[in-house]
Amino acid sequence: VYECRSSFLDSNSGFHQLEKQCKSDKKTFATVAPPVTAQTTAAPPKEPGRPEKGTYQVTSSNGTVCLLASMGIQLNVTYNSTSQNKVGRSMNIQPNLTSSSGSCNTSSALLKLTTDAEKTNLTFIFTLNATSNKYHLSEVSLTAAWPDMKALELFVAQNQSLDYLRGTLGFSYMCREMQTLGVAPDFAINTFQVQVQPFGVNGTQFAAAEECQLDEDNMLIPIVVGVALAGLVLVVLLAYLIGRKRSHAGYQSI
Repeated sequence: VYECRSSFLDSNSGFHQLEKQCKSDKKTFATVAPPVTAQTTAAPPKEPGRPEKGTYQVTSSNGTVCLLASMGIQLNVTYNSTSQNKVGRSMNIQPNLTSSSGSCNTSSALLKLTTDAEKTNLTFIFTLNATSNKYHLSEVSLTAAWPDMKALELFVAQNQSLDYLRGTLGFSYMCREMQTLGVAPDFAINTFQVQVQPFGVNGTQFAAAEECQLDEDNMLIPIVVGVALAGLVLVVLLAYLIGRKRSHAGYQSI
């Protein structure tokens, strides 16, 4: 920077003394702030809504149907995304894009659903207790490789000690209400309008259904409300009749 100064020699001290300063020396310079970069936040994933109900079946080695299932399925998964953050995602299984396979024997039945160009594999295993003739969903596993998952990372979840969808041999299990089946801390399944029969299938039709507790509770509520309303109407009617009778007795005494 060019400086404009003048000085004189002090005869007493022998040093040069400052005499004056140019106006250009007194210039001030504005400080320019760095540009502010706006931070963008990714929009939260859109909720998929209620899933479409699909019908699936498994054929045994002799060509007969050994497992029937009809339900809407919604997967709820928490995983590491490409942005290094934990992401919670809900995904519906689309029946028209899903293939089913599996196997059956006397004590277990397996249903495997493959969808999303084989990037999502969902497996259900049902177990039959030969002593009690009761069956239940005992195992669920999921493997998924979705585009926004962390590179080279495959989501895997499995639980081999479940006790869901309990039914009796010779009957199908049915639950119209939504159920949430917890599988692992980072994986759960929402099921809608479920009907399954993993054992004792005759032909391609479900046997008589055993209703789940949720459905029974929902059927009981209107009955209880109806009984309560009927009781209220009866009380009002009795009060009216008693009041009318007393009024009539009063007129007679006069």
